[in-house]
Parts: sequence; C-alpha cells; structure tokens
Amino acid sequence: MSFRTSGGAPRAPLASRFAGRVSRMTWVDVVVAAAVLVLLYLVLKVGQGTTVRFSTERSVTVDTDPARLPYDAARSLLRMFAALAASIAFTFAYAYAAAKSRRLERILIPALDILQSVPVLGFLTVAVTGFLALFPGSMLGLECASIFAIFTSQAWNMTFGFYQSLTALPRELDELSRSFRFTKWMRFWKVEVPAGTIGLVWNGMMSFGGGWFFLVASEAISVNNKEYALPGVGSYAGAAVADGDLGKVGWAVLTMAVMVIGVNFLFWRPLTAWAERFRNEQSEASEVQRSAVLDLLRRSHWPRLLGSLLRPAGRALGRAARVLGTDDRPLSFDPARRRTGDIAFALVAGGLIAWGLADLGGYLHDRTGLGVFGEPLLLGLVTFARVVVLVAAATVVWVPVGVWIGFSPRLTRIAQPVVQVLASFPANFLFPLAVWFFLRTGLSLDVGGILLMALGAQWYILFNTIAGAMSIPSDLREAMDDLGVRGWQRWRRLVLPGVFPAYVTGGITASGGAWNASIVSEVVTFGTTTLTATGLGAYIARATADGDFPRLLAGVAVMSLYVVGLNRLLWRRLYRLAERRYSL
Repeated sequence: MSFRTSGGAPRAPLASRFAGRVSRMTWVDVVVAAAVLVLLYLVLKVGQGTTVRFSTERSVTVDTDPARLPYDAARSLLRMFAALAASIAFTFAYAYAAAKSRRLERILIPALDILQSVPVLGFLTVAVTGFLALFPGSMLGLECASIFAIFTSQAWNMTFGFYQSLTALPRELDELSRSFRFTKWMRFWKVEVPAGTIGLVWNGMMSFGGGWFFLVASEAISVNNKEYALPGVGSYAGAAVADGDLGKVGWAVLTMAVMVIGVNFLFWRPLTAWAERFRNEQSEASEVQRSAVLDLLRRSHWPRLLGSLLRPAGRALGRAARVLGTDDRPLSFDPARRRTGDIAFALVAGGLIAWGLADLGGYLHDRTGLGVFGEPLLLGLVTFARVVVLVAAATVVWVPVGVWIGFSPRLTRIAQPVVQVLASFPANFLFPLAVWFFLRTGLSLDVGGILLMALGAQWYILFNTIAGAMSIPSDLREAMDDLGVRGWQRWRRLVLPGVFPAYVTGGITASGGAWNASIVSEVVTFGTTTLTATGLGAYIARATADGDFPRLLAGVAVMSLYVVGLNRLLWRRLYRLAERRYSL
C-alpha cells in the first residue's frame, strides 16, 4: 500500500521514514539515547523503594551514613520532579479557569491567596493522615504526603505567574486568535502558553528552589507527637542538625550544592535557553542564552523523530478538542443576564463559604472557645512587621540586580546557577551557622529571624524581575538606545513599566513565602540549643509538634487572614494596575 500527498506524489510509509532516519543516526544520537535509558533505569530503580511496607507504630530513625547520600539525593530528586509535574498541570488548569471566567476568578484567586498563606506544616498535618489512610501499610502513603507538601511550596507561585500572563496577553496576539477563529485548544497551546513560557520557566525554577527550601519539613515529618521520615537529603540534614554533627551537615550541604548545580545544568539552563524563542519582539536579540545540553539535543535526530511519531496523535487530539468551541467570544454582554448570573453565583458560593466558616467556628468553640484566636492575632502583628521589612528591603536590593541580569544573556548564564544555588538552600541547613552567629553576637532571633525568612522569600522578587526584564522586547531597548534615553528616564519609561507585572507576581509570592518561611525561621534548633522568636510562625510550629489541632487551625486561619488581607488591600490593586497600564 502506498500513500499520496494532496499533490499526488507518493509518500513513504511511516515505518520506512522511521527506518531512514534511524540509518542516519550519529554518535550524538547514541549519547542521547544512552542518557535517556540510564535515566529511565535510575527512576525505576529508585522508585522501587517507594512501595515497601511501612508501619506507623515503628520508631523511625534516619541513617546518616554519608555513603547513603547518593541514594538519598536520588529519592529527593524524584519527589521534586513529581511535585513539579503536578504543579505544572495544576497551574494550567487553575490559572486558565481563573483567567477565563470572571465569576470563577472571584473565588479562585482569593482561594489561591489562602492556599499560598497556609503553611506547609498545615498541609502536612492533613496530608499525612489522609495519604496513610489511602495507602495503609505502604511507604507510598508517606511518599505521596511528602510530594504533596513539596507541591504546595511550588504550585502557587507558578499559578500566579501564569494567571498574570493570561490576563496580560499582548493585544495583537489576542486579535490574531480571534481573527483566525482558533479553537480554544489551539489558542491555549499556540498563543497563550508560548506568550507565558518565559515567565513560567523562571517561576518554575524559583518554585523548584522553594521546594528545596522545605525539603527538610517534607521528608522528616513531626505530626501529632509522631515522627515520620523518608530517605532523602532533607531528612538526612534534619537528623544531622538534631544530632549537632557539623561534619554530616557539611556533607548534606555539599550534596545539595551538587544536586542544585546538576539540575540547573541539565534541566533549567536548557529550558531557559529554549524559552528564548518565545520572546515577543520584532528584531532578533544581539545575544542569546546558550546551553551545551540544548545544543546537543538540537544536533540529535531523536527530537524530530519523536515529533514525527507523535504528530498524528497531536492532530487527532486537536480535532477532538474542536468540541470546546472557537475563540469568538462576544465583546459585549447583556448587563441584565450578567447581573442575574452574578447574583446567583454569589449566593451559592457565599452560602458554601458561610457554612464552612460556621462549621469551623463550632469546632473551635466546642474545643477551646473562640478566645483561641486572641494570641495568634497579636503574634501575627509581629510576624507581619518582619514580612513588611523583608519585602521592602528585597525590592530595593533585588529589582535593580534582576534588571541588570535579565538585560544581559551573558550575565544570565553566569548568574543563573549562582542565584539558584542561593535560592535553593533550605534554611535548616544553615541553622548551625545561624545559632553560632546569634549566640556569638548576641543578636536576638526576633531580629535575626528576618534574615532567615529572607533565605526563603527574597528570591521570588529576583527571579520574577529577571523574567520580566527578559520579556521586554529587544527592539524597545534598542529604540531607547537610539533615542539616547539614559538613567532615570530610561527606568521610568521602559524598565519599571516593563518589569512591573512580573514584579507584582514576585511580590505577592514573596510575601506569602515569607509568612510560610516564618515557621522554620522563628524556631531554630541545633543539637540541644533552641532559639525561639516571638511570632505567629513559632506559634504554628509548636502547635504542629504538640498535635494541638485547635491551636493549629487558629494559627493557620489567622495567617491566612493576614495574607489575604494584604493581598486584597495592596497586591490585587497592583495586579489591576499592571493589567490596565503596563501590559506589553
């Protein structure tokens, strides 16, 4: 049987074309194939340990033999990438729903504020109980709980960033999609995802760093006076810190550095270089990012071969997605119908929220009384002051640095791995040094806690500023050069408007990250020495360790109240300003 094109010329069967391409394979293709096979083998080999038997009654000890660190590192990496895959899927679905439905946006974005404000320990308390019940007697339950905890430290930042790119889509791209009546499926994959790719990649990189920051909390879990631990670099470091063994802490720090640099070289740098193709500009940049791994893949025949094999399935999926409709949304609406729908939606959503709040209030009233909210409300003011100082200082320091890095591809290649290493180090790894420094200098943790919180929060502003600067079309920068616009005028006319939408995303996630980081930064332990700061983070940490669910719920609810209030009063207004005045 032969196949013909529309012009009548015979086309070789798929099998023949496949065989032809295989016959042209080079040493590059052999190297790439071998690397993929080794990676698959390691994933399967390491993944076998996730399904072993497990008893919740058994006391858990962490083996801190340095010889186990390669295996622990592989287990941690597997969890991190599983959480990243779940975060990307969640980001696409959640951000799209919020950006495309005005009514859903009123629920989903405030809900995202609340989810971002709930500390990782708050999620762990529920996740461990739920997943252990779902997978009784299996280590898979703890693995899922750990992955879920890492997911909660990654997903919110990525979702906020992609939502911002969807709502600030360049006008010409929106008009192109409408003019050609793209299907909604085609618009999403051909217009909206490419337009948000640069920000998504950089936010993904930052979120991955956020996952490293909470690795200790997600692998060495203390809930309801029970200790659970999984093999991993986080649990290894936590055990070494608890034992006061500086040598083993050093091995954990070295392993973490190797992991972060390796992931950056093999995964994130190729992605950031590949994302350059999605710049929205008229002229080609004079300098572009390069990646040895990406160059190797481009020289290989495997990507094109895989693309040709998957193309028929992609076309079939595109045809099936036509049932979702075309991009021909009306530009005007019937005000009466919209008002009726808004009222009905508000009644249903408000009723469900009121029912949930009433049920929560009844639970707390029966257990401790509503006076339990008094102490966390006052402690929240102290932590709020630390958050304000941190975000203001990070803005002043890292926005100029981020613009400087983002405008220079050569500097980006140098700074990216350095910044990611700094952003990825869990604060727990630095607790021995922090305890020594605070005791030596007499600095109170009430002040020093701001420095520890900054380790987990300031990088959101830096990474988003870099992504925003990289997204500014090079032709606009060249036009400013031709016109001789320099100094403050250049910042006022080009730089600040260009990076402002990305900065708002970084600011809102940095604020939420600072609240989350307060839990591990306001209680610092090394060996037998424990330093405690006054604040809401320390309150939640104590409640989690003691298994005091009423106090834990009160602390989480108050933290959510502060975060959502700040987002509503400040960051949401800046979001609207970015959409209205500063979208490219």
